[in-house]
Formats: sequence, structure tokens, C-alpha cells
Amino acid sequence: MQVLDEALPAEECAALFRLLGDPTRLRILGTLASTDELCVHEIAERVDASETKVSQALRLLRTARVVRNRRDGRHIHYRLDDDHVRALLATAAAHLSHGGDAA
Repeated sequence: MQVLDEALPAEECAALFRLLGDPTRLRILGTLASTDELCVHEIAERVDASETKVSQALRLLRTARVVRNRRDGRHIHYRLDDDHVRALLATAAAHLSHGGDAA
């Protein structure tokens, strides 16, 4: 099975992994994976980061179609874009949890 080909350029995949390579962004995604929707101030509180930092991270994640938002009056609610994002996080966690010796 070939994972990367013309349909999924390596550059796009690498850009996604770079985006996910930030601990704050991963904490945000993990928080959103465990709930339906949250506002910026709720996310900031849960990941122990400033609202400014969370807002900047969410902007990047939204641009990359990793999260989506919904406006409700003055509040903007964020959630994971789809189940592929949740599966990607779960796969990474499963890979890390099985341990094993590095070659």
C-alpha cells in the first residue's frame, strides 16, 4: 500500500505534521476531541494558555481545516473538523503507548 502519491503530496502531509508538532496545538486538539464544542476562553482555561495564544493556534488549525467554528452571538465555538482528526490523534496516542525499543 502506497500512502503518499500524487493524490497526497508529501509536502502537504509534512505541513500538517508541522502544524501538529506544537504542544499547545495538540493540547487544544485533545481538549476538543473530548467534547463537542468550546469557546476560546474555555479552551484557554483547560490547556492553561492565554486566550491570545489559543486564538492564534485556532486560526492556524482552522485554516488547515483541522478545526471548524460556529458563531453564536458574540461567542465563537470551536470543534474538530471531522472524525479523521480524532482518528489521527488516537492513532498517534496508540503508537506512543505501545512502547517498544527503538532500532
